[in-house]
Amino acid sequence: MSSDSAPAVQEPDFAPARPGLLALFLAFARMSLAGFGGVLVFARRAIVEQHRWMTADEFNETFALCHFLPGPNIVNLSMVFGSRLRGIAGGIAAFAGLLLPPTLIMTVLAIAYARFGDLDVLRRSLAGISCAAVGLLIAVVFRMMTPLLKRTDPLALILMAGVFLAIGVLRLPLPAVLLVAIPLSIGATFFLRRKVAA
Repeated sequence: MSSDSAPAVQEPDFAPARPGLLALFLAFARMSLAGFGGVLVFARRAIVEQHRWMTADEFNETFALCHFLPGPNIVNLSMVFGSRLRGIAGGIAAFAGLLLPPTLIMTVLAIAYARFGDLDVLRRSLAGISCAAVGLLIAVVFRMMTPLLKRTDPLALILMAGVFLAIGVLRLPLPAVLLVAIPLSIGATFFLRRKVAA
């Protein structure tokens, strides 16, 4: 058989290189140092867009899992993400990169705030920073919604709207909403995939 007749092998669109432990530590350290108003915005940008270690859907799925684990979501994400790529050592490296730099900075700032916290100019500055933090959070929420909207999966959109209404509008307790939403979403997804496979 000639080489002309051999079928061309197409390279996958998404072929991330597995980062080393130092690369994980440094990437999460950069995220935490840039993460004014929350690290989620910078974590998504670094993991999905810059390093291409995950697709947008994989990031959303991993972050959704981290929502249901106890503790801060971004800390959970660092552990789950690092462990997924490099095992327990990777989880520890990502976790250390995420927490070590801001812990050192916040220790110094806490000492300074204890001394100068009564200044009016400092209070006004913190109010302005909080507005920027809310803007960053809204931006990342819309970016994370994009894959769901592109797929036009009506079930996912209905569940998302239902959880938003239950928590954001009706002010129902989060644990109660999750106890209903998690089994409902898993059951509906399982039923639909089984129906498609049949």
